[in-house]
Amino acid sequence: MPISKITIRGAREHNLKNIDLELPRDKLIVMTGLSGSGKSSLAFDTIYADGQRRYIESLSSYARQFLGQMEKPNVDSIEGLSPAISIDQKTTSRNPRSTVGTVTEIYDYLRLLYARIGIPHCPVCNREIKQQTIDQIVDQILVLPPGTKIQVLAPIVRGRKGEYQKELDQIRKQGYVRVRIDGSIYDLSEKIKLDKNIKHDIEVVVDRLVIKADIKSRLSESLETAGSLTDGLINVDVAGENNAEGVLPAEALRFSQNYACPEHGVSIEALEPRMFSFNNPYGACQKCSGLGTFMRVDPELIIPNKELSIKEGAIKASGWGYAEGSIAQMYYEALAKHYKFSLTTPVGKLPQNALNVLLYGTNGEKIEVQRSYENGHGRYTTDFEGLVNNLERRFRETGSNH
Repeated sequence: MPISKITIRGAREHNLKNIDLELPRDKLIVMTGLSGSGKSSLAFDTIYADGQRRYIESLSSYARQFLGQMEKPNVDSIEGLSPAISIDQKTTSRNPRSTVGTVTEIYDYLRLLYARIGIPHCPVCNREIKQQTIDQIVDQILVLPPGTKIQVLAPIVRGRKGEYQKELDQIRKQGYVRVRIDGSIYDLSEKIKLDKNIKHDIEVVVDRLVIKADIKSRLSESLETAGSLTDGLINVDVAGENNAEGVLPAEALRFSQNYACPEHGVSIEALEPRMFSFNNPYGACQKCSGLGTFMRVDPELIIPNKELSIKEGAIKASGWGYAEGSIAQMYYEALAKHYKFSLTTPVGKLPQNALNVLLYGTNGEKIEVQRSYENGHGRYTTDFEGLVNNLERRFRETGSNH
């Protein structure tokens, strides 16, 4: 039979005088009375205190440290009470980090809830991020039909430019025979030359297997070997002829022994309550430090008078005023040459793209910069981060009050 009431016997907390009463369960109950009549002592210090104690006892010792536990109430017995949490009534706080959740302390329970039942996902592909043991990976592979041909691969390079001769030599010395580069199998005994300007995927062929009943031990060893080469990332390639009916995946199965996306390498730690606290450095937004607001540079203050040209001193940003022989002049001349605008034109009449480049940078695009020295000139290519980005970065990193 479901419990229909909460029975309280001998409540003596604070000014309660050995109170016995029964309250209906699953109902909204309002307690009224004169100030000092014992409403809070009964509702909060007796009934809730015992419900909270039962809730705390259901948690692990690790989780308990994040919640403040109330003392056992002075009562003979309470029956029919479920584990409970409460929202405490408090006055508002002027702390800029305070929210309704932190003031009422309900946020402590939410952090614990998110850490225990939260499911992390890759922010790039939205794939669920799981930590998988070798045994779990083996079990997933062995569901493939008997006779399926597979390759266990260790992805040592994923989508990066370079020749990787050092890495290939190291693999060769470790005794591996084959490697798959950009989808093609190469024998490590042959000379492999890669284009350093093209992104490559390099996977060591650790083992080739056919799915059958007695391969579990060998498969497990091969997976451990592949994981040791890549800090836990493992690819298992299913032979193409087994995909004729579309039953099996047409691409490699990807696994990770860590909390990391096997596709994009996004890695996180095991979920902890502190990761969900904006008051903790581990969980705070890196941009606003958990305050919800952050400082931005106002472009109107960088260029207060758009009727002036750059050469006439339109730019008032610290360290970026135009002066002969300065680094600022060097960048301005390079930008003007690359984006075809004049340093003598009033800033207000410059093309919008030129203004955007000045304020927010070249977005990775390289420009040729000429720098003058005592004995001549030098040229090099670089990008430009932009006046706004430069000032904001310096503001974040500086230790200077000025």
